[in-house]
Amino acid sequence: MKRRKRKHRKLWTALFLLLLCLVLAASINIRQISITGNKKYSPEQIEALLFDGKWSKNSLYSYYQSRFQPHKQIPFIEGYDILFQNPVSVEIIVYEKSVVGYVSYMSSYMYFDKDGIIVESSNSKLEGVPLVTGLEFGQIVLNRPLPVKNQQIFERVMNLTQILSVFELQTDRIHYDEHGNVTLSIDEIEVYLGDNLEMNGKISCLADMLPELSGMAGTLYLDSYDENNADKWYSFIPASDRQVP
Repeated sequence: MKRRKRKHRKLWTALFLLLLCLVLAASINIRQISITGNKKYSPEQIEALLFDGKWSKNSLYSYYQSRFQPHKQIPFIEGYDILFQNPVSVEIIVYEKSVVGYVSYMSSYMYFDKDGIIVESSNSKLEGVPLVTGLEFGQIVLNRPLPVKNQQIFERVMNLTQILSVFELQTDRIHYDEHGNVTLSIDEIEVYLGDNLEMNGKISCLADMLPELSGMAGTLYLDSYDENNADKWYSFIPASDRQVP
């Protein structure tokens, strides 16, 4: 009889300790969140996307979700890791998809990477990513290459966007004509760059000239850029002087 009571006492003690542990675990929440690797989303947006439920910031629940459940699918995000520094502090490492431009297709924006692979389809425009026009392509399939005749065009787009980034310039649109000549749209200014030669020098020249053209509308012609003639004058035709066909 005494032995049975002793077993019952141990059982109730174990149940009480288990319940106590569960209560304590339920009361521990994540309070500090650091986020790295994010450019397309702000830290506040990443936090809101990942912790969007009643229990999402509970440390035990979040750890279980991170380790044993599929991660959430977030547009333009390849994946992410949630690293627990301690029960109340986590670090989130974000791995973004590489996006260099997008094309308009059937009322959607189809974003492609440096190899021309369509990595995302969206109804919204991603800030800092240019629209690429003038390309002829067939049916677009997600996670497949954009079907264009000249595959080198993607290398040119990537090269151009990288040079623009170096000079901290953003373009709304990159247009290629049938001969491969390129025109940039920056606010109300069209910048005709011509072929792909001496692109670093052309963009450097553009960066120097843009402050003088602030608030103006028209077309700047840099296709005749000559690195051996630093004093060369490049023509700018205001929009009001353009000839109407």
